[in-house]
Amino acid sequence: MSLPRKAIIAITSYNGVFYEDGARTGLFYTEALHPYLTLTKAGFQVDLASETGTYGIDEHSTAKMFVSDDDEKILHDPNHEFNVKLKNLHKASDLKPSDYGLFFASAGHATLWDYPTAKSLIAIAEDIYKRGGVVAAVCHGPAILPPVKDANGDSIIKGKTVTGFTTQGEVEMNVLDRIKAAGVQTIEEGAAGVGAKYVAPAHPFDDFSQIDGRVVTGANPASAHSTAANAVKVFDSL
Repeated sequence: MSLPRKAIIAITSYNGVFYEDGARTGLFYTEALHPYLTLTKAGFQVDLASETGTYGIDEHSTAKMFVSDDDEKILHDPNHEFNVKLKNLHKASDLKPSDYGLFFASAGHATLWDYPTAKSLIAIAEDIYKRGGVVAAVCHGPAILPPVKDANGDSIIKGKTVTGFTTQGEVEMNVLDRIKAAGVQTIEEGAAGVGAKYVAPAHPFDDFSQIDGRVVTGANPASAHSTAANAVKVFDSL
């Protein structure tokens, strides 16, 4: 069966106060924007969806250190197609999984809260994977991967090599205590829990992506483009 050249980018719906300065976590803007631009350039139709059909922005993700001049132009252009799609976000349960051939989980620390139990997003990823499609995730996006099951009922990352945001990075951002206090798992913990092999970049914020079969993962915001490019490469090799 041929796979539709159509992708879904998953967006977190959690938007709680997280940072020491009282700022909220939520969607890390460029971790959805860069994959969107990469996928559309590669000829994919792309839909954006969250579990609830709602989202909030990670207030730190639009700081100058995380957005290029080009990103900033898009950020402040309400008519840009990405922002229009974000404003009209789909609710995952309203979508038909068989419409898609590629699943991409964007991120923000917020995903640690909602992705592990985001049943409709997980179901879409499972359906795509079982039909021979590609499942990709960047930074904290791999929080969704442990509960995504293959045809045998195992996590699709069991026995696979994956990456994602490092625990060292959480320490450097001074947020590991907050994650621990909330009782949510780091990406490394989630991977270990289902028998995946986690690998880290040399430095927490280096561009770093991994391909293992039809699972593609990236380590941080700098890896959003390369992770999506690798997902396209895998898709085109199927």
